[in-house]
This record gives sequence, C-alpha cells and structure tokens, in this order.
Amino acid sequence: MSNIGQIERLTQNRIVKLFKEELGYTYLGNWEDRDNNSNIEEDLLASHLTSKGYSNAQIKKAIHELRVTANNPNGCLYDNNKKVYKLLRYGVQVKVEAGENYETVQLIDWDNPEGNDFAIAEEVTIKGNREKRPDIVLYINGIAISVLELKRSTVSLKETTMADSYL
Repeated sequence: MSNIGQIERLTQNRIVKLFKEELGYTYLGNWEDRDNNSNIEEDLLASHLTSKGYSNAQIKKAIHELRVTANNPNGCLYDNNKKVYKLLRYGVQVKVEAGENYETVQLIDWDNPEGNDFAIAEEVTIKGNREKRPDIVLYINGIAISVLELKRSTVSLKETTMADSYL
C-alpha cells in the first residue's frame, strides 16, 4: 500500500512510533494545550544534569546562561544560534562562588551518546509574538534540537511555510 496521499496524522503516528520503538526516545506526549512549552525544558535538563552529578548551583547557572543566550533579543538569529551551538558543543562555564575556578557543565554528553536523554513530543505550542506549533519536536536532555513539520504528500512545498526558528 502506498503512503502517498495519506493524511498527515498517519505519517505523524508512524514517525512517533519509529522514534519510540526503534530509536528508544521517551514519548513526552501531545503538548498542544500544555502551558509554558519552551525550546529549553528546564525540568528535563535539570534532571539530566543532576543525574550527571552537577550541583544545584551549577545547574541553575548553566540553564540560566543557555536560556539568556538562546533568547537574546538583541542578537540576530545567526549569532544567537552560533553561541548556543558553542554552549551545546563545548559546555557552559560556570563559577558557583567568588574565588572559585570556573567549571564546565556539559549539557550534552558527546563522548557517550547513550548517556543522554532523548525525547519526542507532538504539537508543541509555543506562544509569543507569533504562535507556533510544529508537528514534532525532538529533544536531547530537554533541549529542543530538531523540529519536524509534516505535510500531506498532496500539498506542494510552495504552499507551505515554516514559522520563525524554533530555537
């Protein structure tokens, strides 16, 4: 049976099933009506960082730095994304108290990919200047790293537009 022309929901169900059953992602659910969705799910990130042995003070400072960098209204999208990439790739430098050395909080475990928490959510509504609701959002350790916007195969690309960047 051909999948061409089938409704978007069927495709979305197949993709969610693939990520859950074949790739082992945690299913977070349908977040269409969930309040305070974000590109950085702080509870999920804090839980991951706690499991890696970071202190509450380190976690708070690292999450704060990531959020400020990702949501900088004075930076252009390119510069903000470049700075976020640097934090994700190389970690966040935090100093818990004056007189102490900076320590690196690794938001993603690049050396041991299995040591990360992978999750998937559907219909993640983001409110702001323009409400956005991507069909699927993929998370690593509570950080949105990919957005999947699905369309029926009978809809041409010319008819579709993606809202502003999610991150």
